[in-house]
This record gives sequence, structure tokens and C-alpha cells, in this order.
Amino acid sequence: MHPLIQKVHFDFPSFHYKKKAQTDHHRQKVVIETSTPKIVIDKTRNEVLPDEKSIDIRLSTLWKKVDPYIRLARWDRPIGVYLLYWPCSWSIALASIPGTVPLHTTLQTAALFLLGAGLMRGAGCTINDMWDKDVDSQVERTKDRPLVSGVISDKQAVGFLAAQLSLALIVLLQLNCYSIVLGASSMLLVVTYPLMKRITNYPQIFLGATFNWGALLGYSAIQGGVEPLICLPLYTGALAWTVVYDTIYAHQDKEDDARIGMKSTALTFGEHTKPALSGALGLSVTSLAVAGGAAGLDMPYYIALAMYTLHAGRQIYTLNPDNPSDCADKFKSNSMVGLIILLGIIGGGYKQYLENRRKNKGKENIEITKSCIFS
Repeated sequence: MHPLIQKVHFDFPSFHYKKKAQTDHHRQKVVIETSTPKIVIDKTRNEVLPDEKSIDIRLSTLWKKVDPYIRLARWDRPIGVYLLYWPCSWSIALASIPGTVPLHTTLQTAALFLLGAGLMRGAGCTINDMWDKDVDSQVERTKDRPLVSGVISDKQAVGFLAAQLSLALIVLLQLNCYSIVLGASSMLLVVTYPLMKRITNYPQIFLGATFNWGALLGYSAIQGGVEPLICLPLYTGALAWTVVYDTIYAHQDKEDDARIGMKSTALTFGEHTKPALSGALGLSVTSLAVAGGAAGLDMPYYIALAMYTLHAGRQIYTLNPDNPSDCADKFKSNSMVGLIILLGIIGGGYKQYLENRRKNKGKENIEITKSCIFS
């Protein structure tokens, strides 16, 4: 072979290898110069994480401080707020049918009462736990409550109660003078109700009297006073409804209550619970029907009462008073009863309301709904 040809043939792979090496080296250099090394990314993450962890720690610490107060007021279980609010909403709706106030006034009043219901329910639970601290420690369902466990001290509970009552007072002072006096008078019931389980076999009746004060107060907030033919049967019907659902609720604790000497309608009625609750249901439906008749409500309201009767009747018929889980589920479902009755009032009074609004348009007397303190 010719020497020149041999040399070229021999050197070509070497030349190709060197060229490839240079290309790979150049590519590697470009990658290194244009890419962010992993170590830099990790370092950046480590610089960000401490701040994130600090925020998480602060939020966690804040929640640990706030959570016991939420549990003390039972705001984590809003069913009580709903049950307190529904009678208020019924009363406000009935008071609005005469059409003497515009719709926005009715809605503002309803929103104000919802806020008040949340505050007063929290205050009531706080008072209850302060009275029952020693009792709650002996009941399985309540032994972990904040005052019992010591997460909140008695002094802190008093301060929290004062804050809730102060805010509730501000809400109450937004109403007319008649309503302020009427609302303030309920405080005697609010403070003394927790004692009733020690001195009477029917504490649920006192709870009903306390819990349904809004059936009177809502009407006076719109009309400046109470219409006895409407409000008294409404109050009675709501009170009897409370006896039904709270007796079911009380069956959860009846063994502990009997052991420590506390009283309840669950223990009083005993094996006669279902007949007793049927009687309370009958009183409730009859009273609500009388209130609807006095207000001149149409058929949709009575359909709602029939739905309430069927719902509560089925609850009573299928109730297993020895099964705490069944009692709890049936108690919670009563929130739907309140909504059904409210929708019945709205549907049954809708035509009246529209006609009365046409008559009273431009003649509204909204002064009566204003605060006698701030206005």
C-alpha cells in the first residue's frame, strides 16, 4: 500500500476521536455553564424552608391557643346555633308579612339575629361548662371539654364569657327599646338553666323556654312589640319541639346522669319516652298551626307542618334510646325541621306579603326597627 494512503487511513480514526472529544468537552462545558447545579437548587430551597416552617409554627401555635375557646363555645358544632336561630327566623318572617318594612330591613334583621344566635349560644355553652365542670369530668362524652381538661382556666373562661356577652349586648342594642328590654330579660333563663338538671326532672322544658326566646324577640324587632295570638303559640310550639329533640339528645348520657345524680327528661320518661315525645310533638304541631292560623298563612305552611310531623314521627318511631349514635344522628337531623318550617312560613305568607307591600309602599315605618340607643 502506498505510504501516504496508509498514513491517512491510519490517522483518520484518531482525528475523528479527537474531534469527538473536543465536541463532547464543549457540550459538557456549555451544560455546566448554562445549567443551575443541583447543589445550588438545594441551597436555595434550604434558604426558603426556614421561613415557611416559621409561618407554619406560628399558625400552629395560634390555632392551639384559639381552638380550646372554639370548643368551649361549641362553635365547632354549629347545630346548636341553627336550632337557636330557626325560631328567630320564623318570628321575623311572620312579623314581615304585614309589609310594614322593606325587604332589606327584614334581611338585615335576620342577619343580625344570626350573629346574635352564634354569640349567645357560645355564651350559654360557656356558662353551662362553668356550672358543670365537676359533673362533666364524670361523663364519658364530656370529660375532655376544655375546662375539665384544664386547657382553659376558670379565669380565662370568665374573660371569654364577658367578651361574648359584650358583643351580644352590642347586637341587642341595635334593636328597638321594647326588644332590648325583652332580650335582656332572657338572661335570667340563660344563667339559671344549667342548674335545672340538679333540681327538676324536666330541665329540657327550661332549655326550651331559654332556647326559643327568639320566637318572641324576632317579632318585636320588626313590629316594635309582640302579637300574643301569633307569638305565644309560636313560642309554645318551638318549646315543645326542643323537648322532643333534646330528650333524644339526653339519652346519650342517661347512664352517666343516673350514676352522678343529674336529672333529665330521658331519665324521667324512661321506657315511656316514645309516648311522651309523641305528646310533645302533638303539642308542637298544634301550637304552630294555631300561630299560622292567626297569621293567616296559606296551604304551603300546613304542608310544611305535615312534613315536620312525618319527619319527627319517624324519628320517634325508629328511635333506639339505648344507642347513643342513633340518638346523636336523630338530634342533628332536627336542623332540617327548622328550615322546613321557615320555608313553609315564606310560602304560606308570600301572597299576603306582596299585597301588603303594594299597599304600604312609600308608607313604611322603619323608625320602629331602628336602635333606640344608636339612632
